[in-house]
Amino acid sequence: MIKIGTALYEYCEDQEREKGISKELTIAALCDAFVTAYKKQIKQKDVPNVEAILDEQSGEIGIFRTKLVVENVENPDLEISLSDAKEIDEEAELDDEVKIDVTPENFGRIAAQSAKQVLTQRSKEAERKLVLDEFMEKKGTLTTGIIQRVENRNVIVNIGKTDAIMPQKEQIPGEYYKPGNRIRVFVLNVKETSRLPQVIVSHAHAEIVRELFELEVPEIEDGIVEIKSISREAGYRTKIAVTSNDPDVDSVGACIGPRGSRIQTIIGELKNEKIDIVRYSDNPVEYIVNALSPARIVSVDILADDEYSKEAFVIVPDDQLSLAIGRDGQNVRLAHKLTGWKIDIKSESQAEKMEYAPQAHHEETVEEDNSDDDVDEIAEEIREQEEYALDEEDKASFENNEEDQLEEETSTEE
Repeated sequence: MIKIGTALYEYCEDQEREKGISKELTIAALCDAFVTAYKKQIKQKDVPNVEAILDEQSGEIGIFRTKLVVENVENPDLEISLSDAKEIDEEAELDDEVKIDVTPENFGRIAAQSAKQVLTQRSKEAERKLVLDEFMEKKGTLTTGIIQRVENRNVIVNIGKTDAIMPQKEQIPGEYYKPGNRIRVFVLNVKETSRLPQVIVSHAHAEIVRELFELEVPEIEDGIVEIKSISREAGYRTKIAVTSNDPDVDSVGACIGPRGSRIQTIIGELKNEKIDIVRYSDNPVEYIVNALSPARIVSVDILADDEYSKEAFVIVPDDQLSLAIGRDGQNVRLAHKLTGWKIDIKSESQAEKMEYAPQAHHEETVEEDNSDDDVDEIAEEIREQEEYALDEEDKASFENNEEDQLEEETSTEE
């Protein structure tokens, strides 16, 4: 037996306090290390019935071999005679198992080196497993962290027992991430690696908005008000569709709060990101009208509504076209993501020129993966309409000036 003393127990307490690794796990790792060292010393990889046992009262650890008590010994590695067994344990009988101390002499130094290596390895494995289990439970939820640094456009955020990575695509455009600042992030994914698990977090995920509304609006947490859908372009604008399960509770009013207190808290948390609270409806026409707010809608015609396609043709007043589409197509793009409907928007004058043939016109339909070229075409069309209107105004002004000048000349001649 080898005397260890109090050092082992102090080490176990440190592991449990700092890394959350239990005392039993550390002792089991130490015993495995002693068995490994013993096999190396006797130069045998497969040694049956060998184990390391720690006496916690005396603080001693040793290598023991279990043998079966038999009358005639045929395999000395596994069996022991009754007379030899009684020298170890006076109460031993036939067919009993006895543990024999086989700890080699001068085994302490070799065992200590092996124990150090195994304990270090097992400690890392146990820590990795604890972190993996913890963050697997946090996957898909909000957590608070502290910004550590920025590396290769990735933001490193400490979220407890490990540092998480926030890729550039999960950051809010234009946001400055200052080291030392606290930040609320959404745990996107947890990947197991040879070292600590790699945790991927997001500051731009739509679920952050959901979590914030659940924290600020008691009716949502209680299930009275339900969030049906969220579409977000982080840093710019978010649309959220809500409905009430209680006819006496206004879903939009509950989210706004008294004098806008609830929505202002959420907007402040999102660094003044614009939020449109949309009233959900089972009626697709009403839902699309609400989703396109604040633009006024003249009419909505359903072109297709089945499991393969959902398309709607929307007509707006001429002065509302740019508002309905939004800057760079943002408003209609968010409405599409919110409702799941492809939305083709035309002004009243455009619809009249086309003689309204819905089935043949889909060029302004906004899909989730709408390209920048499509948006540019829509924006260019709006600019052309504005320029045309300005040209008409200039032309009218010129004609009026010409008439005034002719009248002045006539008056002079007279």
